[in-house]
Amino acid sequence: QVQLVESGGDSVQAGESLRLSCTVSGVIFGKYPMGWYRLTPGKQHDLVATVAATSGVTNSADPVRGRFSIPRDNTKNTVYLQMNSLKPEDTGVYYCNRIFMTSAGWSPLDSWGQGTQVTVSS
Repeated sequence: QVQLVESGGDSVQAGESLRLSCTVSGVIFGKYPMGWYRLTPGKQHDLVATVAATSGVTNSADPVRGRFSIPRDNTKNTVYLQMNSLKPEDTGVYYCNRIFMTSAGWSPLDSWGQGTQVTVSS
């Protein structure tokens, strides 16, 4: 059974940085692309950033491009979200998930973990 455990969320001021961590167990982590999502006020999970399983190829959504990065360490079964130059609009609960490609784009593969809260004050 897959388990996703997110951590690292905090309350910070605008312009500061945070690094979120997501540790995955129950699967061969290095086989899967991973994504970080933010839960919107409308309770939708918006995809923030993705990283390929082994190639290191990453992508990020327009609002965070150039500020967020998504490194992973397959030896530690962990994916990170490095968040720099944080803005109040980055506030939310962040989740990780294994992802797979569909005709509509990336989709989450697993049930959601507990997430980690990021609050950015102006």
